[in-house]
Amino acid sequence: MQRLVQPFLLICALLLLSIPKAQATLKPIDAFTSEMNRYPGYFTFYYDNTSGKVYLEVDKLNHEFLLQLSMPYGLGSNDIGLDRGQLGDTKVVQFERHGNKLLLKQNNTYYRANSNNKAELQSIREAFASSVLHGFEIKAASDNHVLIDYTPYLLSDVHGVSRTLAGRNQGSFSLDKSKSAVYMPRSKSFAKNTELEAIVSFNGTKPGKYVKQVAPDPYSISVHLHHSFIELPDDGFKPRKFHPQSGFWSEEYKDYAAPLSESMYVRYIPKHRLAKKDPTAEISEAVKPIVYYLDPGVPDPVKTALLDGAKWWQAAFEAAGYKNAYQVKMLPENADPMDIRYNVIQWVHRATRGWSYGSSVIDPRTGEIIKGHVTLGSLRVRQDILIAEALAAPYLKGDETVEKLHAMALDRIRQLSAHEVGHTLGIAHNFSASVKDRASVMDYPHPLVSFNEDGSFNTENGYGKGLGVWDIQVVKYGYSDFPILSEAKELEKILAENKRLGLEFISDSDARAQGGAHPTAHLWDNGENPSQELQRVLAIREKAISKFGLHNIKNGTALSQLEEVFIPLYLFHRYQTEAAVKLIAGIDYDYELRSGDTFKGNKLVDVAKQKEALSALLTTLDADQLVVPEHVLDVITPKAYGEYKTRESLVGRTGLTLDPLALPEVSANHSLSLLLNSQRLNRLHFQAMRDSKQLSARNVLFQLCEQVFFSNQKQGMLHQVAQRIQMVTAYHLVNAALSDKTDPEVQAELVGQITFISSKYARTNDNFKKHIANVLTKSIEKGSWQGNFKPLPMPPGSPI
Repeated sequence: MQRLVQPFLLICALLLLSIPKAQATLKPIDAFTSEMNRYPGYFTFYYDNTSGKVYLEVDKLNHEFLLQLSMPYGLGSNDIGLDRGQLGDTKVVQFERHGNKLLLKQNNTYYRANSNNKAELQSIREAFASSVLHGFEIKAASDNHVLIDYTPYLLSDVHGVSRTLAGRNQGSFSLDKSKSAVYMPRSKSFAKNTELEAIVSFNGTKPGKYVKQVAPDPYSISVHLHHSFIELPDDGFKPRKFHPQSGFWSEEYKDYAAPLSESMYVRYIPKHRLAKKDPTAEISEAVKPIVYYLDPGVPDPVKTALLDGAKWWQAAFEAAGYKNAYQVKMLPENADPMDIRYNVIQWVHRATRGWSYGSSVIDPRTGEIIKGHVTLGSLRVRQDILIAEALAAPYLKGDETVEKLHAMALDRIRQLSAHEVGHTLGIAHNFSASVKDRASVMDYPHPLVSFNEDGSFNTENGYGKGLGVWDIQVVKYGYSDFPILSEAKELEKILAENKRLGLEFISDSDARAQGGAHPTAHLWDNGENPSQELQRVLAIREKAISKFGLHNIKNGTALSQLEEVFIPLYLFHRYQTEAAVKLIAGIDYDYELRSGDTFKGNKLVDVAKQKEALSALLTTLDADQLVVPEHVLDVITPKAYGEYKTRESLVGRTGLTLDPLALPEVSANHSLSLLLNSQRLNRLHFQAMRDSKQLSARNVLFQLCEQVFFSNQKQGMLHQVAQRIQMVTAYHLVNAALSDKTDPEVQAELVGQITFISSKYARTNDNFKKHIANVLTKSIEKGSWQGNFKPLPMPPGSPI
């Protein structure tokens, strides 16, 4: 044992002696970088023209700062989701030195202990993992400054590009450092932030169709990735308490030092720092205004519309007691939109239309918004024009100018600009705003159009203009300054005022149609009564379809392009259908906190309103409503030479020609997937158990099957459409009956209806009915859908 110990101690001694010796061999930073270009700033960096490497001088060891990763140049595909200007994660990080290595470590900010007890703080750090993002070898040192080669990390896939491509089934891509390089035109350093950028390339195999659509060489794609080092804000920012009825998003962490009588969850709203110059004045300028900058690459007239819409928020800040505290300007010519100092509104091009986003760089410690970053998809405005052309049929001679239609589309762009800026102010969606006369730009608006008595198309009320009353109230809650008065009491007054104004706030998960239950929170809807609005929308759709033809396109346009015009018109009712169905088994509720012994709780939607909604929904399953008229089938030709089907085209079963049953099929499938949703059927069953007067699953299934399978026979094309609706209904009945998400009591009702239909149809001489009976019987016996039929996919809709 003694023989082993002595050599071991000798080795340890030699290693200890070698550490200072190795450090002593490091060159001073000035000497190492003498031939390099120096960029002084928050983190000074050096660029070596010979090697193409960037070296970072780290003078803040064990000192927290923000690392913001982003993508200045993207792929240009909404389906892939890697857009120009896309923000990645905001990380609280620090550099730590360990021997000759420097580790970039991301701290765990979610699990905390708000305590002065150092041992308690240390116990939290030890209990929950941190993440080392990268390890660097120290290249030079001077005093407490060390120099590292940052290039390997800068040229790495920090944005998860290859992971995203694999997740979207777009191929297997890996980083190619030989085709990657530091991008110096966008690498800069300032007093409180340092910006580094790189061209990062990927090689791939089996590229997917979306990559092929946008990349000149789909086996080799290059993007830009950006790293921002940001000084943490000072402690002058006062977080504002989150309230679920405030209309703001929530920034959350868990406090393990919280008293046992209090919740461990601490929630703040995300907001910009804003304070009055004169705290005692009712109206005052801000110490530092919030300024947004518009991308100069936006063309007119869209540029003007975006500026107008973004400026709408000025009214809200004025109502909150500020003068000129919120401003919108053009981005200066030499400014970098990725620079953390600029709140920006970017105009982003993609191969297909897609969502717009309002993102923010947020200090996770406090909820302070450091940078707002809006991404607006450029093809959205063209989709609105297309919908308007489909409804209005404006080209009587074929060369008319359509200013009113373009004006409506630009109104939508104004609203979209305000909406996404609202997100970067910290504000969440409010999908209950549409029932209160468009009370918020934070809802998703459907064009509110009509026909005049003379038959002309009316676009005057297509989209709202200006903020709604809800938007004013939300900004009051988030940004009003209360230096003297009790903040808690003043915020309570604002929430109480919301109730007096009859304002509701219901956001994302509660508003989705599949399984959603709230009766007022809907996407892309209008009006106080969803059922009546659905009937109105169907009437507008019917009138527009009756006029559809050559007047819907300009001279010189291929007739085959009418297909892409007709589809959004045919499916014009799709979103109002989603709104109406949520009344069926609907539950009215708020995001309530206990306040004494009074509460609203859960209230069933009135049975009369549920029945009205069911009647409206069944209208969308009527063959007379869904049949594609002969004059439409006559005019839409197969694709002209040089043109091709796109994702906006219809997928049918008749080859090159327009499938006359495909649109009825996808429309019926949409309605049935909503109505026969397992969660909705389960709620129907239990609401009838609570109150026998309520609509039940049995009631709904009986009315549905009576209309679809046993109503009066149709003739000709109407008969074919009715049969297709029957097959789609059979498909959904079976899948709902056999789903493990459907309660057994509801499964019994479904199987009862299926058995009744199959027994009736099996005794007829109609081959199609016998086929349905056979499929239904086999499906129940085998425990899965046995037909070779599966409903066709619906063409894209959102974003409208």
